[in-house]
Amino acid sequence: MKNMQLSFIGLGAMGFPMAGHLYRAGYFVTVYNRTQEKAVDWCKSHPGGEHAKTPREACEGADAVFMCVGNDDDVRSVVYGDDGVLASMRGGAVLVDHTTTSAVLANELAAKCNSQQIPFLDAPVSGGQAGAENGRLTVMLGGDQISYKRIAPLLDCYAQKHALMGGVGSGQQTKMVNQICIAGLVQGLSEALHFAMQAGLDTQQVVDVISKGAAQSWQMDNRAHTMVNNEFDFGFAVDWMRKDLSIVLDEAKKNNSTLPVTALVDQLYAQVQKNGGGRFDTSSLISLLNDKK
Repeated sequence: MKNMQLSFIGLGAMGFPMAGHLYRAGYFVTVYNRTQEKAVDWCKSHPGGEHAKTPREACEGADAVFMCVGNDDDVRSVVYGDDGVLASMRGGAVLVDHTTTSAVLANELAAKCNSQQIPFLDAPVSGGQAGAENGRLTVMLGGDQISYKRIAPLLDCYAQKHALMGGVGSGQQTKMVNQICIAGLVQGLSEALHFAMQAGLDTQQVVDVISKGAAQSWQMDNRAHTMVNNEFDFGFAVDWMRKDLSIVLDEAKKNNSTLPVTALVDQLYAQVQKNGGGRFDTSSLISLLNDKK
């Protein structure tokens, strides 16, 4: 297994540390990033790793290729074309897409990969930058069991939990469920903390007490105190959350789901963007409440 040659496409806040975990586990890793400086920096931090000028060059001879870029169009830009991932991947090598995308794209990629005898897994992640850096991500996958078993040991390098959720697209749909939950939780926590402050309560004491009961959540444990202090310059950005919620709401139309809270929170995030908070952490929803006079 350690003799496997791996490629990692996309070295953003998530991909950079994820590729690093594979390298530290003893695998030979070649990386590609559209901003070449990032790839050079990665190699400086991981001596022995290599970087390539194109996705095609990065994937030559790879046994497994991992991608973690921005959105559907970004994925297409690195996968297709003469310099794309599929231009050099050999039959039998596995393509794993960690990007949060639409289920439509997952099925599109699977069909294209199948025509080249390349197994494909959609594999969005949850856990944020901290989860990627600490190797504590959750990975939700869609695809076939054989391919999943092949890459499971690789996922162990940076995931605390990974599971095959069903056929292609199931990983992306599970990630949509995840984002629906987060959207509602963050708005609920925002309203609760706003209420506590308006009531003149000691918010730290309130959180310390209720976090030991049924109201506990990851968002409360990791964001409540920073929300009270209006600290939002970290974590998963509002711009990315709106991208994800757009995918969720589009998928909901297709499967006739009714998501009134999710649609509302999406519009609240739009207001945060309008106020200049597009790069703020998603917990910045509370700013809309605290700014009201």
